[in-house]
Amino acid sequence: MRVEREAVTIRRPVQVECIPDGTPLDLPEGTQAQITQALGSNFTLHVDGRLVRLAGRDADAIGKPVPTAVAAPEDVALDDVKGLVWQTLRTCYDPEIPVDIVELGLIYVCDVIPIDDEQVNVLIKMTLTAPGCGMGDAIANEVADKVLALPRVAEVKVDMVFDPPWTRYHMSEAAQLALGL
Repeated sequence: MRVEREAVTIRRPVQVECIPDGTPLDLPEGTQAQITQALGSNFTLHVDGRLVRLAGRDADAIGKPVPTAVAAPEDVALDDVKGLVWQTLRTCYDPEIPVDIVELGLIYVCDVIPIDDEQVNVLIKMTLTAPGCGMGDAIANEVADKVLALPRVAEVKVDMVFDPPWTRYHMSEAAQLALGL
């Protein structure tokens, strides 16, 4: 869901992450903010001249419902897990860019490796739009948590790689159009 600068008041004390360095920040009840992005499972807020990322699990702190995960049937066929993984990756967003990480071209490898007749391991190699981005761990953790929650996934490994370096030419045409490039 895309939101255009919706004003909100923090309803309870909550911890957020500063963008782009990822440092934690405590917001007290009553803090005024604006939602600048509500995509995937997190919210980007503008608070006192800075951008912060609010985890979706804390959506009640801004009066919003907790975003729902990708709906995946428990009886998903082993052959269909890779499609579910890619669908899930499309629900992960850089908190500063309103395009998912797949369309941004941040996913370099997504291997789904059967370990038996019932489960798979998933290996993801991803990058960031800038190597010094402090949100890298937060994005990688979100990817790992969401993929691990899928049926039949036993283990997830997310490796952050910077070779080859990301450029805007890694983005899909749709992403470039969405960003006016």
